[in-house]
Amino acid sequence: MQKITNLLMFDGRAEEAINFYISVFPNSGLLHITRYGPNEAGPEGSVVHASFVLYGQVFTCIDSYTKHAFTFTPSLTLCVNCETEDEVDDIFDKLTKGGKVLMPMGPYPFNKKFGWATDKFGVSWQVSLQPS
Repeated sequence: MQKITNLLMFDGRAEEAINFYISVFPNSGLLHITRYGPNEAGPEGSVVHASFVLYGQVFTCIDSYTKHAFTFTPSLTLCVNCETEDEVDDIFDKLTKGGKVLMPMGPYPFNKKFGWATDKFGVSWQVSLQPS
């Protein structure tokens, strides 16, 4: 059991994000989802709490029904270490559709193939080729 877990807070798009991430990463899936019902605190059908797995890592998320003056920031990023260049390219291409590239995919002094982006939900990802 993981002692420390993450919590991604979305503004009504948690289930859409889960489905997107599961489509990007192989060996992924939904573990659990609880939705608000009628006359509950959040909009009916939105996510109270969900957990899902990407590459063996458990993630949790919610839909916040409270409006906040903040969202995701690149100062906290999810790092994906890939085994092949094809895997790096495929994942980076999928994550950047509708998002923003912060550092284009390419060689850098610290890694021969690396890219950094925020996806269409604002979550920050660093995708790199695992050193051989």
